[in-house]
Amino acid sequence: MSHGGTPAARLPAAAVPSLTPASSPASQSAAAEQALAAAIGRFLQYLRVERNASPYTLKSYREDLLALATYLEQAGGEPPSAGEITPLDLRGYVSSLHQAGYARSTIARRLASLRSFFRFGQREGWARGNPAKPLRNPRRQRALPHCLTSAEVARLLAAPSAEHPLGLRDRAILETMYSAGLRVGELVGLNDGDVSFSEEVLRVRGKGRRERIAPLGSYALDALRQWLKVRRLSPREPQGADAPLFVSRLGRRLTTRSVGRLLERYLAQAGLDRRTTPHTLRHSFATHLLDRGADIRSVQELLGHKSLVTTQIYTHLSTAALREAYEKAHPRAR
Repeated sequence: MSHGGTPAARLPAAAVPSLTPASSPASQSAAAEQALAAAIGRFLQYLRVERNASPYTLKSYREDLLALATYLEQAGGEPPSAGEITPLDLRGYVSSLHQAGYARSTIARRLASLRSFFRFGQREGWARGNPAKPLRNPRRQRALPHCLTSAEVARLLAAPSAEHPLGLRDRAILETMYSAGLRVGELVGLNDGDVSFSEEVLRVRGKGRRERIAPLGSYALDALRQWLKVRRLSPREPQGADAPLFVSRLGRRLTTRSVGRLLERYLAQAGLDRRTTPHTLRHSFATHLLDRGADIRSVQELLGHKSLVTTQIYTHLSTAALREAYEKAHPRAR
């Protein structure tokens, strides 16, 4: 009622201002943040319950997704809900990671987390597509493998004693690994029947059960002959073509760990870099071949690489050594 007793005119419903919190931009922003946080929570629950993810995996996913949420909140403007995030939002996020100096491997991992999160969103129905799918991982920066010089390899191969049966075995192991560029798993898997002294080759079973023929040099062949000569004197000597080529004192096939331990001993004895592993001999084999003019396709076959891309890492090593020699020797290199 008005002071004059006249009834107050009723305002049209449309003219009555809404007092609900949802109308406030700040409230809408908070709702979007809560929706994203809730989606992240459900995704982590899915990983824990349905995928049986480890606590470490869950921690990594949580950190990756919360980092995105923080970026969206600080980027200015209204943060989108989980289903409203676009490839453009994610490109901005990835760009911010590059600018902050994150490693390429970290950025690639965060992108993988986002792809998994949005795949889950598609399954749940709140994401119509996967905005992380169009984003490409940064090109991986491969560290150059550690390898020994020819002189260092010679010192290592001379370290085992020729006066003891196990010394002869160990020299044959190191000579064979370097001569044929073997992986340590390939070495311990060798049987007597895999060696052909007449043809001077090894039959090697590599990754994916792929077999290859690997040539053996004269030093490796001599070392193998000496080892087999003393091995045959042992009462525990294995018999037959399927007998393991390299055995322990008890006549059992050596393990990869045993080869790693014996290498550590000879590295200390020869005063060589302790970072050297059995795989270093394979790296050294490939690098020395390329340094001396071997064709990269031939090296690929000798290593048993399925892809030439895998072998090309050794061309970088070879080129690096060439550049170093040039800079030391050429009067106008610097």
